[in-house]
Amino acid sequence: MSGLDETPAGTVCLGDLRVQRLGFGAMRISNARNTEGVRDRDLARQLVRRAVDRGVTFIDTANIYGLGQSEEIIAEALRPYPPDLVIGTKSGYEVRTLLPGEQRLPANGHPEHLKAECDGSLRRLGLDHIDLYQLHTPDPAVPYADSVGAFLELQQAGKIRHIGISNVTAEELAVAQSIAPVVSVQNRYNVGDRESEQVLLDCEAAGIAFIPWQPIARGGAVIDAAHRVAASHGASVQQIVLAWLLRRSPVMLPIPGTSDAAHLDANLDAAWIELTDADFALLAG
Repeated sequence: MSGLDETPAGTVCLGDLRVQRLGFGAMRISNARNTEGVRDRDLARQLVRRAVDRGVTFIDTANIYGLGQSEEIIAEALRPYPPDLVIGTKSGYEVRTLLPGEQRLPANGHPEHLKAECDGSLRRLGLDHIDLYQLHTPDPAVPYADSVGAFLELQQAGKIRHIGISNVTAEELAVAQSIAPVVSVQNRYNVGDRESEQVLLDCEAAGIAFIPWQPIARGGAVIDAAHRVAASHGASVQQIVLAWLLRRSPVMLPIPGTSDAAHLDANLDAAWIELTDADFALLAG
């Protein structure tokens, strides 16, 4: 079950790069644990290799995932990289541990910070350029055009090949497109959370890949429907909601993440599930 021509889910373009439409999200890999519950870096490396062995050609990570450990593990596991593998990483937050009471790291979209973090990602990944570099989030303290402009300068300097953005509104997407060639948008989206529907539609119109983070819906009436569809296919609810995303749009590029090999296999097997029209309508609500 590997190779570009073998996955029923097909492929999507990131600029001039074509990848399988089920990628791998590497946010959790630094948390891979052995049977004793101890974090195990070797297991993390094995997990990344397993994803590529299963035909994954797009891996998504970020400088803040494991405070750089995710990027390091990917390099340790896969260098020299397969020629068809595309690695996307991100910057736009402070890179530090959360302080007491903080729910998330603060944004930092200052151009100097973004450029310095790009150099750090290049070093950790062992690359001379990053195939897809994504602005992780708008920083309310910095004009969005300035942050996107820094990415354009990195592209012009040859440090990144393609530019992506994340956690944006339709208006912010339009601003970014007016400054630089955007090939991907990464927003929260799943069958139960379609707040970014307009952004998805704009991506479809422009031929931009849409990478849904948190692709697995969590609770609500849609999960009750997913249980019924899953039973009819002999599949898990998680597989059904991933299959729904793949059918929802040809520019959709889900990146389910995990730190467990069995869970990884189950996620990737969703590419072989063919929902009926009735299944799709039931889940769409």
